[in-house]
Order: sequence, then structure tokens, then C-alpha cells
Amino acid sequence: MTEYNGWANYETWNVALWISNDEGLYNIARKSGDYESFSEAMRELGSTETLDKVAWNDSGVDIKAIDRMIREL
Repeated sequence: MTEYNGWANYETWNVALWISNDEGLYNIARKSGDYESFSEAMRELGSTETLDKVAWNDSGVDIKAIDRMIREL
């Protein structure tokens, strides 16, 4: 994997970017508490990917890194 803007890869960076910069996604992530719960909430809302076409459940997403980010929100 190649680092991307301080994240493990593009997919992780893109997911982190959307969660950090969209108020609605930010609030869902805070309430979810971890990335697995966030992904499930997004699926229940009918959202399967970021607006940049990265799937919330993309296998490239570094879930541990996103979990750390969500805990810090």
C-alpha cells in the first residue's frame, strides 16, 4: 500500500475526508462510535459510497485508522 495524504491509502483518506467534512456524516459517525456501526447506518440510509464513488465497505479502507478517527470526533 502507498500512503495517501497521511492515510494508509486513497480509500481510507477519502472516507475520512467525507466523515470529517460533511456535518451529517460527522454526526452519524459520532453517534455510531465505530466504523462498522457507521457503515451499517449508511447502508440503512441507502448510501453505499462516498460522493467520490468509494464504497463505505471497500476492502481497502483501514478500519482501525477510521475507528481511531471516529473516537476522536
